[in-house]
Amino acid sequence: MTHRKLSLALAISAALTTAPTLAQESDQQPSKQQQKDFEQIIITGTPSGTSVRKVDASFAITNLSAEAIEKLAPKSTADLFKAVPGIWAESSGGVSGANVFVRGFPGTGDAPFVTVQLEGAPVFQPPTLSFLENSTLFRMDETIAFMEALRGGPNPVISNGQPGLTTNFMLKEGSDFTEGTIKYTTSDYDLQRLDAVVSGALGDDLYYMMGGYVKSSPGIRDAGFNSEKGHQFTVNITKELDNGKMNFYTRHTDDHGTWYLPTPLVEGVNNDYAQIGTLNRQASIQYGPNGTSESFDFGNGRGWDGSVSGGKVFLELGGGWELTDRFNFTKGEANTFGLVPNGAPTALANVADNGSDAEGLVTGDTYGGDTLVQQIGRWVVLKDIESFTNDLALTKNLDALTMTFGLYNSNYEAKDWWSLGNQSYHVVAPGGENLTGIDCNDNADSCGWNYDINAVGDGSTTAFYTAFEHKTTDKLTLDVGLRSEKHQIEYTVDEGLDGEVTKAVQYDETTFSYTVGANYMLTNRSGVFARINDGSKMPYFDDFRDNFGSYTNGDDLIFDIQQYELGYKMAEDNYSLYATAFMSEVESSFVSQPGAPAELTVNESQGIEVDANYTFDFGLNLNLNATVQDTEIAESTDGNQGNEAMRQPGWQFRVTPSYDVELAGGNYATLYGTLTSVDDRWSDNGNTVVLEGYTKVDLGAKWVMTENLNLRLSVDNLTDKEGLTEGDPRNPTAPNGRYIMPRSVKLSIGYNFF
Repeated sequence: MTHRKLSLALAISAALTTAPTLAQESDQQPSKQQQKDFEQIIITGTPSGTSVRKVDASFAITNLSAEAIEKLAPKSTADLFKAVPGIWAESSGGVSGANVFVRGFPGTGDAPFVTVQLEGAPVFQPPTLSFLENSTLFRMDETIAFMEALRGGPNPVISNGQPGLTTNFMLKEGSDFTEGTIKYTTSDYDLQRLDAVVSGALGDDLYYMMGGYVKSSPGIRDAGFNSEKGHQFTVNITKELDNGKMNFYTRHTDDHGTWYLPTPLVEGVNNDYAQIGTLNRQASIQYGPNGTSESFDFGNGRGWDGSVSGGKVFLELGGGWELTDRFNFTKGEANTFGLVPNGAPTALANVADNGSDAEGLVTGDTYGGDTLVQQIGRWVVLKDIESFTNDLALTKNLDALTMTFGLYNSNYEAKDWWSLGNQSYHVVAPGGENLTGIDCNDNADSCGWNYDINAVGDGSTTAFYTAFEHKTTDKLTLDVGLRSEKHQIEYTVDEGLDGEVTKAVQYDETTFSYTVGANYMLTNRSGVFARINDGSKMPYFDDFRDNFGSYTNGDDLIFDIQQYELGYKMAEDNYSLYATAFMSEVESSFVSQPGAPAELTVNESQGIEVDANYTFDFGLNLNLNATVQDTEIAESTDGNQGNEAMRQPGWQFRVTPSYDVELAGGNYATLYGTLTSVDDRWSDNGNTVVLEGYTKVDLGAKWVMTENLNLRLSVDNLTDKEGLTEGDPRNPTAPNGRYIMPRSVKLSIGYNFF
């Protein structure tokens, strides 16, 4: 372990707050009563979704109530994952396209070891495809009741067999009382957003919830136009039955925003810099063997235009038998339009045809030879996806034994059209103009790398799983889970857009996973657990394209993942402590950019996660969230063995105090903040470039003015810290880096009616 990783940082998690914590009761309805720490209930991680006390669980899980989520004020779904111990989330790319790392697992970008679920069913079976990770398909709003985040544990066996992190978002449900919220939010960057949600009864034991938002803004980094805009609408219908419950939902989203990319780390460029702007948002690219030209609006950035519709059925069948079915259908477009830096900036005189100056394509202005310019790639990714997922579980409850038998099935497809490269020199300035009078700009064949594809892929995953839990004594519970998964892929790629298929895949493999756990309760409110699991990262479409040579040589491209966990948990009336030590060995592969050769690695990691909470009698609440880990690349085809895993801090912590102040008339105000600090990280597996650690401060306040009316103010990155989340993933030695978001202020006013 390196010297910088010897620093054990304790931190405070925003996972638990002084506000009422949403819990799940036996019928899986959120309780509106204030919960003690030891009463917290979770539903994710059990094979049938049956609710259990968090302190009784034999795995590491974090739960965030709607109020806790609101205090975090996440700028995107992935931004919320920062509140989960063991997770390093880079949400610096904007509203979509996050990079999320789990417990030292390897990766370069996206989130190959993260699954996002809605009501217990994955929104899309593949956790990551190139230019698409699960959090892109999901937006936060007032319709969310709570989120749970399960790391490791039984993950490799249940649901889609994700060995890393599974986040499960649950929707609010109606009741016999009509109630709702309407909220307006604005900001110092001219955000205009309106949220609304309403719920109530449609009839006897039949309830509804519906809500959503509409928003627009120029972005935290001003693009000069409304670069972030969208809307979302959700309906959830719930029916209570004599022997169970069912709900059906649909959620339509059309939301996109600027794709923020690494910027030049040179004098004159700061955290307000963005490549996109009015002078360059529209541009033409050339693709295919005949140099077909087409214009695109790169102001569309990255986003999701589609829907997720599904439901959940829970039935008590009698004789100790229970049936649970969770399903959804996802369909839509997840396109990417970006201006991607290529290499270091240089003086215009070094690349201009006349050796001195060049003209702007839009303004016609002449730029002198000392003007700083940089090659920018105009990347276009058009991606259509569709999937249907069903997870059916049958459970038998005996005196001391619970048995679950499950059938999971998912059919999915992706259609991709890419044109990457299309490089051209732009002025290094926010929204820097493209130039003419440079051979690279005026001759599409003179700028080097281009990668164009047209690809179609269909896949299916069918898994049988079983889980047994035995209460051996009053204090000791043992559990075991097994999974057999059949994975089929049909995939063809036309590289070069010339109509010729260059890669074709017909894949059919089966893998097995298991988990074994033991839970020993020291008291009714404290205990220890131990767990071993062995899972797999199955190959999806991009894995075959990037590792086609290995596939044609007979490799099955299934990567093995082994994890070991030892945990302690304690929860009392006003405090809780959850600490989990972990070890893992993970096989994986990744590429620096599409079309490049893949690096195969085996990563080993060990560390500890801490998740704790303490509430004082006088209204002060403190939270603890820390991770300390040591990572090593044990094997590498690129000679990087012995190095640390890229872009993952040796330690990180979050300290979040929250203080409630009673006001006249029975109203109150809450003051809160978060101090986040992270260690240095390596930009690449070669460990050649260091990304320095940083400390970030966020502040917030909520004033409950009346029973109905409330006001909330939040300040993100109070000191305007210019921390870096990554360097240049395509060229580690180039002086480019992606900053965390600059300081921003949001103000919202909400009205609750009931």
